Amino acid sequence: MIIPQLTEGDIKKLEESLKVNMDACIKHFERDIATIRTGRASTEMLDGIKVECYGQFMNIKDLATIAAPDARLITIQPWDKSTLGAIEKAIQTSDLGISPLNDGALIRLQLPLMSTDRRDELVKSLNKKAEDARIQVRNVRRDHLAAVKDAEKKKDVSEDFGKRLADVVQKSTDTFIAIIAEHTAKKEAALRAV
Repeated sequence: MIIPQLTEGDIKKLEESLKVNMDACIKHFERDIATIRTGRASTEMLDGIKVECYGQFMNIKDLATIAAPDARLITIQPWDKSTLGAIEKAIQTSDLGISPLNDGALIRLQLPLMSTDRRDELVKSLNKKAEDARIQVRNVRRDHLAAVKDAEKKKDVSEDFGKRLADVVQKSTDTFIAIIAEHTAKKEAALRAV
């Protein structure tokens, strides 16, 4: 995280720094919650799974065509059939909780209907990820407020301007916390939908 050197009149520089750093927190959160399975099949569920093949770890999407032809099915068709076993093994050892069906040319992931208990577990996981994202945003706020206080001590900014800068930091924090809450509510609604 890069925080600009603050001087009198630098509200724009501070706002840009806040936006860049807090946007990074939101992007990470969005990638994180995309892997949480809802009742519908989504190719994003496989994003975090690494396959060991060709002497290295690779993403499934770099090895195969992934599709979700219907609401409860994901198909994985590798470009090189020799990677089929490695892909199947990676899915089995992942925390997806789905057994892959390998027919020799294609892997099918049939998503079971989710129980209420499983939905509750996923909502808890979602809320934990949301809290982690809020903590990241608050850490950005803390670091920027420290930069404002430091600028006040060095007399680069006046105390009144320092208060204005602190207000800008808090408003930006509130905006990004609201974005996290919005994403969380949408994902929870998708999880609760039967």
